[in-house]
Amino acid sequence: MSEPTGKYSITMPRDIAEAARARSGPSGLSAYVAAAVARQIERDNLNELISVAEAEHGPITDEEIQALRDQLMQARRQQTHGGADAA
Repeated sequence: MSEPTGKYSITMPRDIAEAARARSGPSGLSAYVAAAVARQIERDNLNELISVAEAEHGPITDEEIQALRDQLMQARRQQTHGGADAA
């Protein structure tokens, strides 16, 4: 069962609206815009979590970020290769 919907009027630059309409496909512009707004809300929530964590533990270093990216790339390689170590 899907969430109830409401009808809203928004204003945006015409070129962005037309590009969104062209890309929206069969689901339509409303679904495309709703998905974009949902992604933005997720990003905003993540940014808030990062701010709280950094306030408590200090900023994340470039080295920590790179180490996590390396772990993610390794995990993706393992997934792609059926769990085999692709190092």
